[in-house]
Amino acid sequence: MEDLTDVYNELIMEHSMNSYNKKKLDNPDFEEIGHNPNCGDEITLEIKLNGNIIEDMAFSGHGCAISQASTSVMIDTLKGKTVEEAKEIIKTFIGMIKREINSEEELEKLEDAIAFKNVSNMPARVKCALLAWHTMEDIISKNETSGKGNINCCN
Repeated sequence: MEDLTDVYNELIMEHSMNSYNKKKLDNPDFEEIGHNPNCGDEITLEIKLNGNIIEDMAFSGHGCAISQASTSVMIDTLKGKTVEEAKEIIKTFIGMIKREINSEEELEKLEDAIAFKNVSNMPARVKCALLAWHTMEDIISKNETSGKGNINCCN
């Protein structure tokens, strides 16, 4: 079994303690709360779109180092991408954590988010790592379902 401290690598610790993504956006297009009742992690994700491009993202909330770092790294990974690219990256991240995707080629699109690969060895931390990714998935699916970008709109 791998050393569980490998999970808390430098990147994760850096993002959990000094996240420049932890802030409020002015007039976000979407806002969604993600909550993990098992451990009390809670985040509010804010998104600003420019057409189909994720122009800016931010989060607020509280939780363990894994949930906070995963949220921050997700923001770094998805910012500047199209919604379609974001959906593919989210699917890949979830697949990696659930051990359904392990192809190095597939995982390359995750950029720094690949740092969370070892979380799959810690069942109690899987939901922490996935919280932001599932919240972002909810925002995208609500946006697509509405056909118009006004679900949970904050303007």
